[in-house]
Amino acid sequence: MLCEAGAEAVAVMYADKQPSGLSFRLQTATGMQTFALPVNIDGVSRLLRMADYPASVTTRQLGKYVTREHAVRVGWRVVKDWLQAQLAFVAAGMVTVDEVMLPYLQIGNGITLYRALQENRMQITAGEAQN
Repeated sequence: MLCEAGAEAVAVMYADKQPSGLSFRLQTATGMQTFALPVNIDGVSRLLRMADYPASVTTRQLGKYVTREHAVRVGWRVVKDWLQAQLAFVAAGMVTVDEVMLPYLQIGNGITLYRALQENRMQITAGEAQN
């Protein structure tokens, strides 16, 4: 999917010997840029454990939904589906790659623009409308 969108490189990022994200390089209006999408398996696992499952789900079935392995599959599927939707927006000309991927732009030392803003506690506020 990323290759079809023009990716020059695609890589899986690792933390503690576990896949933790996806990195890729795409051509943008400002040149070739690298983006990094996180895959927060702990967050997905927490969500699956706290989910309000229907009464029809048996305890045995529930056991399958709350495993780490299932959280890994769900987490990566969410990233795939999100990325597929964003690339469809780009292909349709509704947004640019820069626009939709901006928070995930790697700006140095493997840090994304969003993380840099968060760590520096910079605030982005909406300006007042100009007439």
